[in-house]
Amino acid sequence: MAQYTGVLCHITSLPNGLSDAEKFIDYIVDYGASVWQVLPITPPDEHGSPYASPSAFAAWDSLGESEAIDMKEESYWLEDWLLFEALKVKFDGKPWYEWPVEYRDRNPSALAEIHTNATAQARFMGRWKEVREYAKSKDISLIGDLPIFVSHDSADVWAHRELFMLDEKGMPQVVAGVPPDYFSKKGQRWGTVLYDWNAHRKENWEWWKQRMARMMRLFDIVRIDHFRGIHSAWAIPVKHKTARKGKWLEGPKDELIEALIEVCGSHECIIAEDLGIIPAEVTELRQRHKLEGMSVLQFAFDDDNKDNPHKPENITIDRVVYTGTHDNNTTKGWWSEKKRKRLKPYMKEGESVCQTMIRLAVQSPAGMAIIPIQDIMELGSEARMNTPGVAFGNWQWKFSWDDL
Repeated sequence: MAQYTGVLCHITSLPNGLSDAEKFIDYIVDYGASVWQVLPITPPDEHGSPYASPSAFAAWDSLGESEAIDMKEESYWLEDWLLFEALKVKFDGKPWYEWPVEYRDRNPSALAEIHTNATAQARFMGRWKEVREYAKSKDISLIGDLPIFVSHDSADVWAHRELFMLDEKGMPQVVAGVPPDYFSKKGQRWGTVLYDWNAHRKENWEWWKQRMARMMRLFDIVRIDHFRGIHSAWAIPVKHKTARKGKWLEGPKDELIEALIEVCGSHECIIAEDLGIIPAEVTELRQRHKLEGMSVLQFAFDDDNKDNPHKPENITIDRVVYTGTHDNNTTKGWWSEKKRKRLKPYMKEGESVCQTMIRLAVQSPAGMAIIPIQDIMELGSEARMNTPGVAFGNWQWKFSWDDL
């Protein structure tokens, strides 16, 4: 049996957003789980994706609010975000690299004239504090997502250009993504900028330490999305519109992981998302630091490869097993696309496909089993959260309390 069971549901999928958080925590308790995983709570991009946020630190303050709290702990990033937000309004939403040069290059005199207001962030944090305290009172742990890369048009890149691979005008020659794999035949061209790891090394990983410290103030456990990027990153020339052409650039590996674990206080606070085509060196890196990886049952039944790490019989205690993730179809939708004959020997008489997959996850020896709320509700493709490589129509699904 998995040691812990959790439910995956982003805040935007709650009928009334963060106002429903306590009610949803009560639901998790009644379901018999002890973990709630959400997606990034940073502001989304223009397509609604929280994985290409204009900030690696700021909260999406429109998710909810309560009484404002003191923000002294957030001094590292807060003023940069507030300035960026105000200048976005001033220049009609243009990206920072198209602003007048004195603002693009952060001239102190120009920035001193900009009025900022931290109230919205402070009110969100007041509400989040209430949610965290309620979750703690119910013995529910919160998992948050940390996307490894950040958007080019972000407060972080604007404020720390020296930490990213940019030219003198702030423009990248290569952008991040992943080559073709079982998620996408064309690969995924994220368009996010790549890090100048030597620059991070010179500042003793301070930006990363601050980022992880912020995550630990928000969550109990952090899932690093695209963990492979710490080992090596797929660099795609800007001129290419797909991710088919690129090259792997070496990452900081052990150095950065050690710095992050030091901030967290324990390797148990980090989940390494290691999906896709993962070389042995990345697995060895994860295991060297005793980080839990991921298995996704939807990836277990498309081939006869006995070594497939997603197959139920191959799942080990150092994995977090999912029926599917936010990037997968729902399990019912996945089943309706194609009847996976390799799953049938695992099915019990009278079970639906969702019941089978949930049972396989919960009864696995994994350290944790995470079930998307859509699979608990046995919903089809209409409830899919995200389709990788598709810009529009994602991140919109909400459930109804009447249907839960």
